[in-house]
Amino acid sequence: MKSKITLFIFLFFLICVKIYSQTTMELDQLIGIHNTNLVGDTIKLEVNTYNAFKKMERAAKNDGINLKIVSAYRGFDRQEIIWNKKYDKFTNELLIEPKKAILEIIRFSTIPGTSRHHWGTDIDIIDGNYPDEKDVLKSEKFEKNGVFYKLKKWLDKNSEKFGFYLAYNNDSNRKGFEYEPWHYSFKPSSVKYYNALINLDLEKIIKNSNLNGFQYFNKSFIKKYISENIMDINPDLK
Repeated sequence: MKSKITLFIFLFFLICVKIYSQTTMELDQLIGIHNTNLVGDTIKLEVNTYNAFKKMERAAKNDGINLKIVSAYRGFDRQEIIWNKKYDKFTNELLIEPKKAILEIIRFSTIPGTSRHHWGTDIDIIDGNYPDEKDVLKSEKFEKNGVFYKLKKWLDKNSEKFGFYLAYNNDSNRKGFEYEPWHYSFKPSSVKYYNALINLDLEKIIKNSNLNGFQYFNKSFIKKYISENIMDINPDLK
């Protein structure tokens, strides 16, 4: 009898460890700490996103478009570096008041732990047929007469066939991040991450003492950031 009880306790312990490990891994993947579901070399993507992109890449190539990813998976540490550099530049070089500097940063950059790029499902795309182009992530370059206009027209027509949707679309009623005609998200995978993220205690993740300016992240700011920058996205991605 004792051996059966001991075996039961041992099995229960293993189940608990497995559940805890899965929960921890899911949290790590959501906030960019650690992600084991990535493939690729310098440009890493979630495996299903990678396979879908390769199909879209081949289709685009047949139409004379050379899809080039300039940003894919971005970990928590990398996002933290980006945030701190921008904060230093705005406050120390440009002498912008801290609260205004933060608002300027979140026009295009996320607070670490909340970036869609943490998941490996989101990509920033340009046309690789223009290798000498500088400052590629400018919205005017994707508009009529812009160098990436042909790319944008192709993506408008074809990207959703492969599961890729604009994350921050050009909807005048949408708040939060600025329009990004280069930022596409693989819906079949990213929706799962999004729904998991918004159910976390995001206040704890956002109020990170390693971030420059974190002392200005009060409850009102965090609530607005979650509502507008995290949740006010292309509705097709919810």
